[in-house]
Amino acid sequence: MYMLEWDACRIVIRTVGEGMKNGLIHLYIGDGKGKTTASIGLSVRAAGRDKTVVFAQFLKTEATGELASLEKLGIRVIRSAVKLGFTHRMDDAARTRCGEEQRRILALVLEVLSAIPVDLLVLDEVLDAVNTGILAEGAFRSLVENKAPELELVLTGRHPPQWLIDRADYVSEIKKIKHPFDRGIQARIGIER
Repeated sequence: MYMLEWDACRIVIRTVGEGMKNGLIHLYIGDGKGKTTASIGLSVRAAGRDKTVVFAQFLKTEATGELASLEKLGIRVIRSAVKLGFTHRMDDAARTRCGEEQRRILALVLEVLSAIPVDLLVLDEVLDAVNTGILAEGAFRSLVENKAPELELVLTGRHPPQWLIDRADYVSEIKKIKHPFDRGIQARIGIER
């Protein structure tokens, strides 16, 4: 499909829809519930349009219903099989092991990107992995700055650096107003995990 646009008294024809090769960067940030959920929704939408989707998850190891659903849709999921725990509770040995695991995940992502054309790449909780020093910012920044022009890239987490906000095309902040966890209600199967 094509669309005509007026640009300084001339007609510009640009491709719209499936032929468009203009991959953008999405940031889903904040302290609220829903960053991963939003990225999963976009992944499902893309898969429904026969796009190749890779969903990489950093710092999370719990089995969740949404990841099983993604795999059923043919979405490649890359994550740690090693139980890691919360970074703020890790001793030095656990942080080292966690860092190795996050670097392995990033290496797998880069390997997949070099092997097959990927339309949508989600790096879930990558910002937290970088912010805690578990994953080097330089390697992450290199991936963002050298992404293929057609790759749609989704990044989730908290506290993005200013260079990333400036570079992103979408920045959506999800703010917690109220959460059951504050009342001691743990994550429930099928709702939060």
